[in-house]
Amino acid sequence: MASLNGSAHTLKPAQALAESTRRFPGESTQYRSARNALLAEEIELRRHIERVAALRRALPPGGELPRDYRFDGENGAATLTQMFGDHDTLITYNWMFGPKRERPCPMCTSLLSALDGEMPDILQRVAFAVIARGPIERLVAFKKERGWRYLRVYSSGSNSFNRDYANEDPDAGDNPAFNVFTRSGGTLRHFWGDEMGPQTADPGQDPRGAPDPMPLWAMLDLTPGGRGTDWYPKLEYAASRV
Repeated sequence: MASLNGSAHTLKPAQALAESTRRFPGESTQYRSARNALLAEEIELRRHIERVAALRRALPPGGELPRDYRFDGENGAATLTQMFGDHDTLITYNWMFGPKRERPCPMCTSLLSALDGEMPDILQRVAFAVIARGPIERLVAFKKERGWRYLRVYSSGSNSFNRDYANEDPDAGDNPAFNVFTRSGGTLRHFWGDEMGPQTADPGQDPRGAPDPMPLWAMLDLTPGGRGTDWYPKLEYAASRV
């Protein structure tokens, strides 16, 4: 049994659903057999993602925030409460662009560039804020350089938000982190934060959450070469490679 949108359904075995009638030009019987076996695993993966999402939604109330953090925003000071706007849910992303960095983390930047394009849709449902410890002037300057139109950036250089919710040592490097907060009445609570990283990584794999939020890796995972082991996104590429 599985619960989808609050309703219980008896699911057909993935193997039965995976008997695809599709055929691509020139495919062999060996290819079709292997592809259907893979399809069954893809169906099971989708179902597992749904189960994990349901477990996440069913979490008990998280801890109340110790304070209403105050940030430097693009239009002046802003509290975490103000970041919610008209929504009752706020997603934050800790961008690795602290005061010791000359340029931001390329991986974070690749992810945020993808999310900027999705932001008009995301903001229909929840609020979203990008937080970094670097000075707000540098964050805004890079946002303009990158052409981000919808992401809202805030500097946490004057508060303990990164230490409290990104497990970050201010004297060390930056940590990326997703967090979700809720607001009910005047009470702010932490709902969920990613806790996967180097300590949970499997051998030979980069540390990452599940599901992986980066469209870049999702696309490369569809290809024969996969993610590879010697390539990462950059902030800039030669014009001939674009």
